[in-house]
Amino acid sequence: MNPNDHVLHEQHGHTAVVTINRPDAYNAMNRDVITQLSTTLDAIEDSDATAMILTGAGKSFVAGADIGELATRTPLEGLNPLLQRTLDRLAAFPIPTIAAINGYAFGGGAELALACDIRVGSTDAQFALPETGIGIIPAAGATQRMVNIVGLGLATDMILTGRRLDSEEALAAGLITYRVAPEELLPTAHKVAERIQRKGPIAIQLAREVLRHGHKSDHATGMLLERLAQSILYATEDKHEGTTAFTEKRNPEFNGR
Repeated sequence: MNPNDHVLHEQHGHTAVVTINRPDAYNAMNRDVITQLSTTLDAIEDSDATAMILTGAGKSFVAGADIGELATRTPLEGLNPLLQRTLDRLAAFPIPTIAAINGYAFGGGAELALACDIRVGSTDAQFALPETGIGIIPAAGATQRMVNIVGLGLATDMILTGRRLDSEEALAAGLITYRVAPEELLPTAHKVAERIQRKGPIAIQLAREVLRHGHKSDHATGMLLERLAQSILYATEDKHEGTTAFTEKRNPEFNGR
């Protein structure tokens, strides 16, 4: 392994596993990490992966941004941030994404987890948005995604005070939806991926689109998106296979058509 490989990529079956690999720096994200993550997303898009797991090497998920780099950033970089663009891409990634969160998920690490569809946390996971303590704000999506996931009150508390959530608090708030022992973290993430992969792939894709865009819209628009997605699905071979398999008491064999 090249010591400069700060993002590792493996594939197990149809599940891509991406590991942020700067354990000596608690996987803090610098420009190299973000650039390598973007390149890795390119490779996964070109593969046959149907789900992706994101995790961190060692005892931490991602402990935030590299403060040394952050100290030299200019106002122009604030208007065109590389991390925000990368996480926006991750949030709209064409396959389901699962964050497997071990240890610290602070600052940009919390924002990386927020950009994933599902978050699995180990019992030692901790979450915080401490940026106001160094005179900036979390600006890679937390002001929007954290509010959407845990609500305005808790998101405001975390951003204004730097409040840290342990894994029990994160589970209660809905920030993670699974809380497991550290040794069960990746196996659980793989099980979640496998559950998704057994479902109709077009249904999964459209469900993600409706969830992503519907909650940003008014109620009537969200319901319209539901109806449009369902009308598309009613015309698919997968819908016929799924309903037929159900009545025949067998597992469906979806083909994505």
